[in-house]
Amino acid sequence: MKEDKLKREVSGFSAFIMVIGTIIGSGVFFKPTAVFGATGTAGLGLLAWGLGGGLALAGGLTIAEIGTLIPQTGGMMTYMEAIYGKFWGYLIAWVQTIIFYPVRIAAATVICATQAANLLGLGKDTVIPIAVAIVLFVNFVNAIGNKATDILQNLATFLKFIPLILIIVAGLLFNPDPVKVELIPFTDPGRPLGAAISAALLATLYATDGWMNVTNIAGEMKDPGRDLPKAIVGGISMVTLIYLAINVAYLRVLPANVLAATATPASDVAGILFSSFGGKLITIGIMISVFGSQTGFVRASWRIPYALGLRDMLPFGGFFRKLNQKTDMPVNSGMFLMALTIIMLVCIGDFNILTDIGSFVI
Repeated sequence: MKEDKLKREVSGFSAFIMVIGTIIGSGVFFKPTAVFGATGTAGLGLLAWGLGGGLALAGGLTIAEIGTLIPQTGGMMTYMEAIYGKFWGYLIAWVQTIIFYPVRIAAATVICATQAANLLGLGKDTVIPIAVAIVLFVNFVNAIGNKATDILQNLATFLKFIPLILIIVAGLLFNPDPVKVELIPFTDPGRPLGAAISAALLATLYATDGWMNVTNIAGEMKDPGRDLPKAIVGGISMVTLIYLAINVAYLRVLPANVLAATATPASDVAGILFSSFGGKLITIGIMISVFGSQTGFVRASWRIPYALGLRDMLPFGGFFRKLNQKTDMPVNSGMFLMALTIIMLVCIGDFNILTDIGSFVI
């Protein structure tokens, strides 16, 4: 092992793919229920998706500007430290290391493992073992190096586009019995506008979360001053357009009130468009989407204990800042986070509890 700085070998394209890959997870498949359930109308629901993307973009522009001024590894920790002082930088990094990233990765892995178990016809008792195996695999790929991680991230992102594009194209262009998307009335008179749009925005903001992870690897980007803003702004913009397009496609197949009443909107739409193949398509799509998102979160998480180690802000700081001799990766930092993630899986293992913990601490 050696102590050194991480190499600047991440391209702008890889950063762009990481932004898209970490944003698109399960939200695009499940959150239409919450959005249209809150708004009660197609028009206000689509506006909520657009506003969610717009707010994410506003945050992205802010962070991109800060990131170009502070192109270092650590993301939010580094920015908080530079702006507000070491205490606040340490505090957010400690929370991310010990709680947020382990529970966030564990929660995503539970979804991925659940979909895999359903697809293979396995029992619920196999979910946690499958989840642990996924965590081990993703961390192993990250340990190999940035190039291997780029390949996995790019492949997962490409594959997750397939079910999304199929639903968009089939729903908009090849739907034999299209539903007219009624934009008027724009709001539901029986629902307070403020409460409706607030609840819908909460759902869309969850679906657009994850883009900030790319800032954790700014210290490894070849040209962060140029590539970081492009990756963040371009990635968020593309995801917002995809979300709007697929929700219009959903509405062309099922009206807003039906989407609001089902727990599996994407599966229901795919079942109508593609018959019996639809359910499997969405199961595979969810599995790949969450897997790809988790890959980006794991990559980002490794850099936080490493950055703390560089500053001697963790016990055994020298251990956490050491890079692997062969791969130049912060493997010690990654193995520590992997162990915490597996502990969360084994000791908690419930998706809702894990996500509640993650939402509370951050």
